[in-house]
Amino acid sequence: MKFVTTFVLASALLQAGSAQAVTSATTQQQAAHVLNRLSFGPRPGEIDQVAAMGVRHYIDAQLDPASMPVPPALQARLDALDTINRPAGAVLKDYVASNKQARDETEASKASRRAVLDHMSRDTLDARVLRALESPRQLEEVMVDFWFNHFNVFIGKSSDRALVASYERDAIRPYAMGSFRDLLAATATHPAMLYYLDNVQSSAASQKPNGKSTGLNENYARELMELHTLGVDAGYTQQDVTELARMLTGWTYDQHALITDNQTFRFDPRRHDTGTKTWLGRTIAPDGQREGEQALDVLALHPATARHISYELAQYFVQDAPPPALVDKMARSWEQSGGDIRTVLRTMFYSAEFMAPAALNTKFKTPYRYVLSAARAAAAPVVNVQPLLSAMNQLGMPLYGCQTPDGYKNTESAWLNPDALSRRIAFATSLAAGKLAVAPMLSPAPAPVDATTLNATLGSTISARTQAIVAQAPGPLRAAMLLGSPDFMQY
Repeated sequence: MKFVTTFVLASALLQAGSAQAVTSATTQQQAAHVLNRLSFGPRPGEIDQVAAMGVRHYIDAQLDPASMPVPPALQARLDALDTINRPAGAVLKDYVASNKQARDETEASKASRRAVLDHMSRDTLDARVLRALESPRQLEEVMVDFWFNHFNVFIGKSSDRALVASYERDAIRPYAMGSFRDLLAATATHPAMLYYLDNVQSSAASQKPNGKSTGLNENYARELMELHTLGVDAGYTQQDVTELARMLTGWTYDQHALITDNQTFRFDPRRHDTGTKTWLGRTIAPDGQREGEQALDVLALHPATARHISYELAQYFVQDAPPPALVDKMARSWEQSGGDIRTVLRTMFYSAEFMAPAALNTKFKTPYRYVLSAARAAAAPVVNVQPLLSAMNQLGMPLYGCQTPDGYKNTESAWLNPDALSRRIAFATSLAAGKLAVAPMLSPAPAPVDATTLNATLGSTISARTQAIVAQAPGPLRAAMLLGSPDFMQY
């Protein structure tokens, strides 16, 4: 009955519409805005803290994550997750061994394999969510989300189940606000990407290494230009894709060397196409591994890459249809800085467009951001992240679960639909009532979320109109109303 009542009341909020347009942003509104965009939403008291320190100071601090120590309690929890702390080869070794053990098809073997796989997945998923909820380095976590989707790999593709933890740790996190060229190389040479987009098997001619027929595979070369760098409308041709694939033949890894020596990448000259290539109007002389590195050099600094990724960043942080003038400024910053991500972010965050009233509360939260922001706003004690992960699954965005290389979208059109809204309201109801089992080991059970505290936490992001509607609801339902409101679903 309570869910039905909450759903009816939340439907009224949805029909009423979101917060009224802002004509001029106050200090509190600016603080709420940067917390919503540079972090996964405010926790109790944070809007006042950011307003007091100054928005510019908060942005500067977030752009320098190393200046903020990881809380000991969070670090202890991360240290306990062995999958994220072990070399990629060691985790893959366990994965391969579990597959071999399961070949006898006994129930015990199958159960043992499931236990190994569940342990790998649980550690990997737990680490991401715990960091996103608890780390003071919020922009770093937001950029990990952005870049993982940009360079997406699917955890459900065989060996990648064992490699995703290393991929995020070794190829994404260290470069999230550094050099794009370094980030591009790290993803290009990581076994998770080599396996996911099949470059591990690509070779100049058909042969049968390890008993598998191979030949030229264009999957990675295509996505490298279309998704990772230039963009689909950059004017290159199918022939350019083929030539780039030829340049990247031999970029692979050897499973035995990965398992025994943690050798995550190797160039195999036997697989490489030694002919001359013509790519993007350039003649590429035979030069082994250096051909692929030359391609990354060109792609990282190409004007089309600067514009393509500047647009994606502005869409992610500012508006679904970002102002062209802002994209232009960011692209110029990209080219002038040699693709320095931190410099481009600073250009965006300090721009008039980022803080313009038209940009406030205009983005619709993805399921990932919605669940995280609700847990942060509610200050829910999270001993077990599984209920949060289950909510993301139910909302259509399983973590590391996008099967296609373009990753999850971050626009309203991708996530706003009636079924999704009803599922969000169900999640909000459970969380607000203290019934979401995020802390099953706590005794007594978590209390319901206090609506007054929650309202203060969310501050100016909740419009007067929404507050008036919530005030008419029964007291026990008000927190759920706030978390299920259109104001909270936007940021």
